[in-house]
Amino acid sequence: MLTPASYAIIKVIITSVLIVAISELSKRSSMIGALLASLPITSTLAMLWLYVDTKDTGKVADLAGSVLWFAIPSVVFFVCLVVLLKKGAAFYLTLGFSMAVTAGCYYLMIVVLVRYGIKL
Repeated sequence: MLTPASYAIIKVIITSVLIVAISELSKRSSMIGALLASLPITSTLAMLWLYVDTKDTGKVADLAGSVLWFAIPSVVFFVCLVVLLKKGAAFYLTLGFSMAVTAGCYYLMIVVLVRYGIKL
């Protein structure tokens, strides 16, 4: 039986290896990297780890529903990033700006969801 600490380390290693693998594959093919990065790998792993840890499908469903709502404003990040980089903006400035705008969109999404009684 694994200790909680060793189990956490295993989860971190598996998750990290996947992210690094996507990054390395992206060096060879941006299409393959984009395909893998666009898959909900992080969400899938989070749901998998949550289910393994709790065996509670209700919690997994709640997480999946929240991820769905937050996926919508996350599109803004990619739109900002692509548009600004294609216009020649500096990478780190563009990255920071895109993250800030996305954070604002997350906030707006929360306000809208609360306004319409959707519980996250």
